[in-house]
Amino acid sequence: MHFPDIVCSKGEDLLILGQSGTGKTTLLHLLAGLRKPTKGNISLAGRELSTLSGSRLDKFRGIHVGIVFQTPHFVKSLTVWENLMLPAYFSGTKPDKGRANELLTRLGIDHKKNANPGSLSIGEQQRLGIARALIHKPAVVFADEPTSALDDTNTLAVIQLLKETAADSKSALVIVTHDNRLKTHFQNIIIL
Repeated sequence: MHFPDIVCSKGEDLLILGQSGTGKTTLLHLLAGLRKPTKGNISLAGRELSTLSGSRLDKFRGIHVGIVFQTPHFVKSLTVWENLMLPAYFSGTKPDKGRANELLTRLGIDHKKNANPGSLSIGEQQRLGIARALIHKPAVVFADEPTSALDDTNTLAVIQLLKETAADSKSALVIVTHDNRLKTHFQNIIIL
């Protein structure tokens, strides 16, 4: 696959649109350092990702990257609160408990902090995924199909939430999706 040059600075947002099979998720995984490119290079927060490997890449991602997966991935044996602390654990940094409480409250799931993530509704799991992606104020937040299963009202709410919380963190926001409803909410758009 060949992808265009992409630039998204801190505090900006970018929508990458494409139909199924165009490589949107592959592109997101490349940009987030979850996959290595066979050609070209990816620079993130001033670092060339191909120069990092193993634990150095994990630590870099834990500090600079937030990911909202299409299907949330939580450690089922941990509580909502403990899942929210994972980015700090993996990056070797001190967890920001005040920020965690603030995000959980803002996202309306603070009353679920001691619950198991499996007991949350799909919408609550989605909000927990957003909180976990933003907990450490990353340089960039990647979101994979964050609205694909949502109605118009909830789509608008999730996009506003992602944009506002990313802006509060001064994070770049990159969304990959096939959901054409999002075009009206972004100025910076790439179509694959």
